[in-house]
Amino acid sequence: MIKNAVPGSGGERYVPAEERSGEKSVVYFTRDLSPEGLIKIFDKVGGCLTGKVAVKLHTGEKYGPNIIPRIWVKKLMAERLPEATIIETNTYYEGDRDSTEKHRETIKVNGWTFCPVDITDEEGTVMLPVPDGKWFDAMSVGSHLPEYDSMLTLTHFKGHVMGGFGGSNKNIGIGCADGKVGKEMIHAKGSAAWGVNQEELMEKISESTKAVINHFGEHVCYINVMRNMSVSCDCEGVAAQPVVTPDIGIVASMDILAADQACVDLVYALPEESRRDLQERIETRHGHRQLSYMKESGMGNNLYDLIDLDNYEIAITPKEAVAGVKKTWIADKYQGI
Repeated sequence: MIKNAVPGSGGERYVPAEERSGEKSVVYFTRDLSPEGLIKIFDKVGGCLTGKVAVKLHTGEKYGPNIIPRIWVKKLMAERLPEATIIETNTYYEGDRDSTEKHRETIKVNGWTFCPVDITDEEGTVMLPVPDGKWFDAMSVGSHLPEYDSMLTLTHFKGHVMGGFGGSNKNIGIGCADGKVGKEMIHAKGSAAWGVNQEELMEKISESTKAVINHFGEHVCYINVMRNMSVSCDCEGVAAQPVVTPDIGIVASMDILAADQACVDLVYALPEESRRDLQERIETRHGHRQLSYMKESGMGNNLYDLIDLDNYEIAITPKEAVAGVKKTWIADKYQGI
C-alpha cells in the first residue's frame, strides 16, 4: 500500500510562468466576492456535474472566522444544486471533529444545517487506486464517497501550517482521506504521528487527491475563494493567525493544477508588503511542491488563460487581476457568515 520512495525537491521556490512549459488550461476569475459572484463563476464550470453531486467543503472548526460564508453556499446550492450534499471526513488530530458525534455538533454550531452533510467515513472506509503512484498504490477514503457521481470542490484558499497553502489539492487530498487510516497514511512516518513534512507531504497529499479525481473523471470541477486568507488553515478555527493578505476574488477551473497555480500566481502578483506573510508561509513549508508534483503526475497544466468575468471575459495577467486590490478585509461577526 505504502511504497518506498525518495522525496523530490524544490518546493521552496516559486516558478514564474515564463519558466513553465506545456499546454494551457482555462481559469475563470471574478473579483465579486459575494453569493452572486460565486454563482456567476460556478456557471462556467458546473456543467460537468451530473447525477448524485457531492460538494467538498471545509465546514470548519467551531466558530471559525474565515471559512466560506455559509450564506453564499446556501444560495449557490438552492439555486444551482438543490439536490447536492456537502461531504466531509473526520479529522486525524484530536478536537471537535475527530469523531462523527463531535463533528456533527460542530457542523450544527457553524450553521451547515440547510442541506445534507455526509461525513463519508462515518461507516468505514474504502480504498481508491492511485494510478502510477510514487508513495501509494491506493488511498483510504470515506466509504460513502463512491456513492457520488460528481463533485464540486469548493475551497477557501488560504495558508496552511504544514502544506504552505490550502487550495483544491489540500481540500481533496486531506479532506477526502478518512480520519483514521487515510490521513495517517499521509501524515505519519513510523512511530511519529506527524512525521511527514515538506516535499514528501506535498507529494502524498497530491497522490491522495489523484485517487479521488481519477474516480470522478470528467465530473469534477474546482472553485477557490480567495478571501480572509490567513496563513493558518481553517482547521485552526478561532486560533488562526490574523488576516493580513488582502482579498483577491474567486477562481474556477476544470483543471485542479491550473486553479491552484492561478491562486498562487495571484498572491505573488500582489505588492511585496501585501503578499509577504503568505509567501513566507508557502516557501518555508515547501508548498510549491504541491504544484510541481501535480504537474509531474499528469494532474493538469500549470499554464492557463485567466479569463476576467468582470470585464468582457478577456484574458488577463495575474498582475492585471490584482491591480488596485486594497487591504479591505474586516473580520466577520460570526452571525453573518
